Amino acid sequence: MLKKILLGLLMLVLVLGGYLAYIFLTTKNHSPATVATYSDSTLTITVDYCQPYKKGRLIFGTAENDALQPYGEYWRVGANEATQITFSSDVLFCGEPLSAGTYWLYAYPGEEMWEIGLNSEIGKWGAFPPEPENDVLRVKVPAEELSPIAEQLLVDFDDSGDMINLQIKWDNVLVPIPILKN
Repeated sequence: MLKKILLGLLMLVLVLGGYLAYIFLTTKNHSPATVATYSDSTLTITVDYCQPYKKGRLIFGTAENDALQPYGEYWRVGANEATQITFSSDVLFCGEPLSAGTYWLYAYPGEEMWEIGLNSEIGKWGAFPPEPENDVLRVKVPAEELSPIAEQLLVDFDDSGDMINLQIKWDNVLVPIPILKN
């Protein structure tokens, strides 16, 4: 009898382990990794992130409405690993001085305003918020309505001379983040 119980437990562990391995190995198929790049003669900015899909879900909203990303809660600006942003030279990020380097880019989305954070911890899994004592800066930026709806999260750049807008687009939301070359 003990052998049957142990054999049953072993089978359960193997099936569960196989399922978890499958999820882990295929997660990037559901939210593929990509890189957004801006580059000119004086500045290169890269954003490494994973692109989840809307899939008919409410993306931004209240927890009561079962939003995937409730207002006021930490978001890694993507899926899987923490989103990383790299600046080749010093910039003004939303008017705040920022040194060249690589940072963890995250957000606290709101209905009208988003809080955007840059943190010195890098190479972390993004599901949990970074340690606040490692924040390099936090800024607030307005959210705009996006039309047409973006089915897949997109981070890109809008270049208008000295000002570059880092744009976060998903569902019906556009968040432009102004970056000024130093």
